[in-house]
Amino acid sequence: MPGHASVAEIMQEAGLTHGGFYKHFASREDLIAQAATAALSEGSAQIEDLAGMSEEDRRTGLIDTYLSREHRDSPGTGCALVTLGAAAGRGDDSLKEAYEKRVRGYLTRFGGDGSEESRAEAMLTLSALVGATLLARAVADPALSDELLETVARQLEQR
Repeated sequence: MPGHASVAEIMQEAGLTHGGFYKHFASREDLIAQAATAALSEGSAQIEDLAGMSEEDRRTGLIDTYLSREHRDSPGTGCALVTLGAAAGRGDDSLKEAYEKRVRGYLTRFGGDGSEESRAEAMLTLSALVGATLLARAVADPALSDELLETVARQLEQR
């Protein structure tokens, strides 16, 4: 993880003692996994708001919400799949499992009729949403950032 903060640094920032950490967490990795699980769960609650819509409206709503400037500009409250992707790739199994649970949840939620074709479409859509958001946040040029969001949204909506 960026910075690799020590347990002592984490506890100092939280205003707690180093010894109190182990009353709540088995290790630094346990803290990271629990924090990631909480962040990933928050994102799923936002997606649940789309659940009552028709499949087509749900997909369009997801694309419009996910690839919005608001989502791009709010990494602290946006989808944790974007924020935690690289960390999950380098993390331990508990972090990877928490991340995978959310990925599977999105794939199930947007997998349509459950057919192989629908699942493939869900995988493509999720990958494009996460990738476009990550790229749009990472580039310095605001025009390119907007273009990434708009182009990927348009391409997904045309599918």
